[in-house]
Amino acid sequence: MTSHIARQIERIADESRKDIVSVIIQMQTKDDLQKYLQATTEALSQRRSMVTARGLVPPDRESLRFGKKGELTPAVRKLLRNSDTDASRWLLAGVLLEMLSLRALRKRGYEALEPLLTSSWLKDVAAESSRLSKFWSSSSVVMNVEKGVLAELPKLVKSVSDVYPNRNIRVPPVSRSGPDELPHVVRDNKAYTWGLSRTGAMACWGAFGAYGKGAKVAILDTGVDAKHPDLAGKVVSYAEFDIGGNRINEGADKAVDDHGHGTHCAGVVAGGNSSGRWIGMAPEARILAGRVLREGLGTDAQILAGMEWAITEGADIISMSLGGLRLTADVLDTYTRAIINANRLGIPVVVAVGNEGSQTTGAPGNDYFAFTVGATDSDDRPAGFSGGRTQIIQTSRYIEPQYLPIVYSKPEVTAPGVDIYSCVLKGRWEAWNGTSMATPHVAGAMALLVGEPSGISRVKGIQRVNLLQTLLMSTVKELGEAGQDHRYGYGRIDILRAMGYAKELGYLGA
Repeated sequence: MTSHIARQIERIADESRKDIVSVIIQMQTKDDLQKYLQATTEALSQRRSMVTARGLVPPDRESLRFGKKGELTPAVRKLLRNSDTDASRWLLAGVLLEMLSLRALRKRGYEALEPLLTSSWLKDVAAESSRLSKFWSSSSVVMNVEKGVLAELPKLVKSVSDVYPNRNIRVPPVSRSGPDELPHVVRDNKAYTWGLSRTGAMACWGAFGAYGKGAKVAILDTGVDAKHPDLAGKVVSYAEFDIGGNRINEGADKAVDDHGHGTHCAGVVAGGNSSGRWIGMAPEARILAGRVLREGLGTDAQILAGMEWAITEGADIISMSLGGLRLTADVLDTYTRAIINANRLGIPVVVAVGNEGSQTTGAPGNDYFAFTVGATDSDDRPAGFSGGRTQIIQTSRYIEPQYLPIVYSKPEVTAPGVDIYSCVLKGRWEAWNGTSMATPHVAGAMALLVGEPSGISRVKGIQRVNLLQTLLMSTVKELGEAGQDHRYGYGRIDILRAMGYAKELGYLGA
């Protein structure tokens, strides 16, 4: 462990020209993640063998026999541990993690930080370090420290798990489509966007009475213009964070956006029809706006802070149309623990794959546990800018050798991301292009599944996350190669079909 951390620190020192570096120090926790990661690896291996997405359709509610509080009964947990059936593997990994409340997870996360916070090492550097930020959700602290002092960390604090650089994160590059550039099939949709039609969202409103009512979607982005006519009254919480992850502003009445990217994404999730055209997948959903990118730029610490805030605020879905290009895979990475803890509380984390094209992915979209989204156009072709690749993890101190190498592909699904009409600053609307636009289509689809009249909100913890993800993956419009590929994932989402399966399997109105 010490040698691993020393190598991480050496790499951070080599890659920075400054004597003071901003780092994320992650501590060990009591969680038995090894069994969970190995079970997840087995489940992902099963996914890769699927030649059709329909093989991922989850078990029905009756066969799973949820308890009164939405948890799996002891009998079902025992059955899943001893089952090799395809229908059960998707739940197996989640059963291995203890179901904990938000309060218990917070307590465990802070307890993990104690050895660092009370260490002689921290006391020695505290006078020269910047304000220290603590995150229970990732069992980590963020601080500025001299390279030489950082090198002493593994010798003086034995329970350090990992040390990561506090990297710069940005809004993925997006482009705008002028009115004369839009294809006829896009311009032909006068009363609604082509994305709402193609994904089946509008049909869900009529067929199931599902508008996302009661669902809360956290948009971690450049902020949200809460005064835009399509979003008025829908932003119920807001917070802003600085580059060290410290909260510097909050309150729904203070929500702002200095870029427009977050406002555009929020419109795709929950916008109305103030322009005369419906733009939002779940128009009755509510928005938690986390401003983690000022003028389109931010850091890992800001994203981690935004995720923790969203979890604490009771988000049902976290949507992040952001990232930084990264071509390597790892277990665990900067965001993995925060994503796992969000999942433990029933919150899926939906992330853009990035806009650097084929054979690229962005962090955190390439994280092992992120639900990653690519972009398609109005002809169901993958957008040229949409990222995606097969990740290969050759070595890992968390996974037993017999499970290596780990091979997994990103994205999981695709959604409309070209010529997407939504709200922007100053009460206007524009058509934008990017996986940033595809991601809120998926977050909005999940809001339809979680909101009234669905009973999915009564399913708890990782079981709810697996259910939402699997319902969307197993009901896609299958495109490209059979099974999952790095251009379409399993295919382009079809929320109408997903809702139909959810009803047949007993999850709607339950």
